[in-house]
Amino acid sequence: MSYITGIGGIFVKSKDGDALRKWYQKHLEIPSDEYGATFKIRDHANPEKEGYTVWAPFKADSEYFDPSEKDFMINFRVSDLDGLLKKLKSEGIEQVGKMAEYDFGRFAWIIDPEGTKIELWEPEL
Repeated sequence: MSYITGIGGIFVKSKDGDALRKWYQKHLEIPSDEYGATFKIRDHANPEKEGYTVWAPFKADSEYFDPSEKDFMINFRVSDLDGLLKKLKSEGIEQVGKMAEYDFGRFAWIIDPEGTKIELWEPEL
């Protein structure tokens, strides 16, 4: 069973998020708001379901990417967060912090072998 269904978002640290968003709007015509840009997608297995992928800058001193020292974080959409976390644990990969739940989905985090924080997101579709 494949747990990953797509990329949920790309997040980057930025010295000036507002200026960076404006640069992307001007030069790449990517519309965004104070949270970044949202790209609508369709679920391949269930085309009637709509989802989204996010691109968003974070403040350069954001602690959201901790304990990673990288200036970016990748968010993957997953179909069964509990199942994936159980599988990862059996493979020796530990969850970072506690799972979080919001109206738009459930989140958990791991660290890859190169120290990049990976956000796992089971959206509420």
